[in-house]
Amino acid sequence: MNGNTPYAGLPGETGAGQRAAADVPDLSSAQRRLLHRDVSRIAARTREYLPNEYIVDADVSTSLTGPQVTVAVRPPVGHPVSAGFTPDLDEAAAEEVITADERDEVARGLAASAALQVKQAVSDNVRPTGK
Repeated sequence: MNGNTPYAGLPGETGAGQRAAADVPDLSSAQRRLLHRDVSRIAARTREYLPNEYIVDADVSTSLTGPQVTVAVRPPVGHPVSAGFTPDLDEAAAEEVITADERDEVARGLAASAALQVKQAVSDNVRPTGK
């Protein structure tokens, strides 16, 4: 039963639970530069929505499924929030890997989530002045 699943691996080539190297997309240096630029744009756009007390960082890493993009926000109080996704390199245009609409959507979502974390953290400690 396990021998015919994609998770069993190829004997002598691919370990169980691992993907074959041919299945994992490789980034060219140009694609990597574009991806870093686009992720930096997401982080910059997120910073525009938030005050300076919020820390915003971005990272591009490689996982078993290909390149992973992570943008994280640490609010002054509350829990950090992050957005991670795998960009589709097959549909990427020559000019950008992550479209402007996707960048704006991620930035707005992160900023809203970070602001909500602050609101939830502060609302637990503040007594309402009236009802």
